[in-house]
Amino acid sequence: MSAASLRARYLGDAVTTASPQQVLVMLYDRLALDLERARLALAEGRPADAEPQLRHAQDIVFELLGSLRVDAWEGGPRLAALYNWLLAEITQASLKQDRNRVASCLQVVEPLRDAWRQAAASLAATA
Repeated sequence: MSAASLRARYLGDAVTTASPQQVLVMLYDRLALDLERARLALAEGRPADAEPQLRHAQDIVFELLGSLRVDAWEGGPRLAALYNWLLAEITQASLKQDRNRVASCLQVVEPLRDAWRQAAASLAATA
């Protein structure tokens, strides 16, 4: 078995055995990674390399938005609005090859990722 197929199998197993909280953190981790890679590619004048990263980031935000239960808590509508803003910004960043928009998205995503990571860790500690 090749190293790539072993890695894919490991990642697949990690996702299928993860708690919902861990999956959420994994999505945020990958979203931040995609945005950072896109920002770097745009900064280096490689828009073709940024495009798949931005598309994947959009896919993740669509997944986050689609799985959000807006009526489950009072912050739900605000988080949905934030996800919609991210989608619009990522789209504009892609169209205009604008690394500053990508950086703005990253400035929003990283604190959210850190907050979800902390919440997941707290929840795991109480279980």
